[in-house]
Amino acid sequence: MHATFWALVPPLVAILLALLTKEVYSSLFIGILTGALFYAKFSPEGTMIHLLKDGIIGVLSDPYNVGILVFLVMLGTMVCLMNKAGGSAAFGRWAQQHIHSRVGAQLATILLGVLIFVDDYFNCLTVGSVMRPVTDVHKVSRSKLAYLIDATAAPVCIIAPISSWAAAVSGFVEGEDGLTLFIRAIPYNFYALLTIVMMIGLVVLKADFGPMARHEKNAQNGDLFSAVKVDFVKPEEEEVNPKGRVCDLVLPIIVLIISCVIGMIYTGKFFSGNDFITAFSESDASVGLVLGSSVALVFTIAFYTIRRVLSFEKCMSCLPDGFKAMVPAILILTLAWTLKAMTDSLGADVFVAAMVERYASGFIAILPAIIFLIGCVLAFATGTSWGTFGILIPIVVSVFENTNPELMIISISACMAGAVCGDHCSPISDTTIMASAGAQCDHVNHVSTQLPYALTVAAISCVTYLITGLIAVLLPGLSWIGLPIGIILTIGTLVVIKNIHSRSAEV
Repeated sequence: MHATFWALVPPLVAILLALLTKEVYSSLFIGILTGALFYAKFSPEGTMIHLLKDGIIGVLSDPYNVGILVFLVMLGTMVCLMNKAGGSAAFGRWAQQHIHSRVGAQLATILLGVLIFVDDYFNCLTVGSVMRPVTDVHKVSRSKLAYLIDATAAPVCIIAPISSWAAAVSGFVEGEDGLTLFIRAIPYNFYALLTIVMMIGLVVLKADFGPMARHEKNAQNGDLFSAVKVDFVKPEEEEVNPKGRVCDLVLPIIVLIISCVIGMIYTGKFFSGNDFITAFSESDASVGLVLGSSVALVFTIAFYTIRRVLSFEKCMSCLPDGFKAMVPAILILTLAWTLKAMTDSLGADVFVAAMVERYASGFIAILPAIIFLIGCVLAFATGTSWGTFGILIPIVVSVFENTNPELMIISISACMAGAVCGDHCSPISDTTIMASAGAQCDHVNHVSTQLPYALTVAAISCVTYLITGLIAVLLPGLSWIGLPIGIILTIGTLVVIKNIHSRSAEV
């Protein structure tokens, strides 16, 4: 079963079960068990050893993964601190005075998500903690908030030259200037760019469709979570701290952002002589985020204690509370990482690499579209964008570097776009899980409401890659036309969908 289609079966089993049963933990575990059985050739002893030693224990022994988990706990603690200090409630009151509509609340969420482009995990949890009080006041569903967070996480990071994602992509391009290629590829990263257009269009045109339209309607009737039960009751909220001010939320967030940026460039040896761009491209996001969040956490506790908003004892009580708030996200992440380890052990990367290299030469003009689709499927099945980059980008470079540099740039963009698209759609993606955690939204609700939007942009992106690839072969130098075409197609699709929904509502 090694390096065959069977290597993709375990994640597909997990995804299918999650969508059918609406239960994530057992679905992920069954997918993991399937992978372990395949690897051990159905030997009970070998299955258990591979599942535990190489799987769960292996991923929890990885320093990068542990760093991300520590970062989650620290960020959860900071969110708990800001809530108890009354900062979140104060910001909600301020926003209520300055943001007067549901459209304004959603646009503010998008703007904040675009501004926090350093790292997708950081983006998801920070935007969620800051904007939840605002969107709740304006009756925006948690599913919509999770979509806005998710759609401004990976899609924004993948077009930001100064981000952990740019560093990852640059590292996968051997024998070329990775950062230069990354920057040149930005205008052709259609899925990321069109997702931003799609978000703004959905909000401004009020053109929600699919399950999200029902969730938004429920939210306007008071049910932010689209609970299964009709007699939905909003959970009781903690008593608001009267001493809280807007600065109790804004200042810790600013310190967190600055500290995390400094932490990341520190790991990239900025203070040892590297320039800023090089430091980001060589940074260790996991260590940098832990360093930054540690400084921000200490600052927040000291700030609240000096202001006498919270006593030191109450600040310390937020440590276990913050950890408990992140337990569901940590559990799902651990299972998702373990499932990826099972997929890797079965040689999924070898299978996909061989398939692409075998058929690449015969479909030059439409290869960007094919690469986009392969990236979508691979990232959806494995739940990882970075793993998809690592598999496909070196293949693309080797196919095109000595033949058609322009088509190489477009194909690298297609690879990145497909990876982000598959990651965006996948219920086992760490970024999707983080978006659910940031919005405090049911994970299956988030996946089911986001999927129609993501698939719509994916279809438009695929058509745009087909057109751009043909232009690059037939009319070299005019491939930049692809992006305007994609934007027109996205806006046109939204207008058509809105008109269809308006007519069906009238009927």
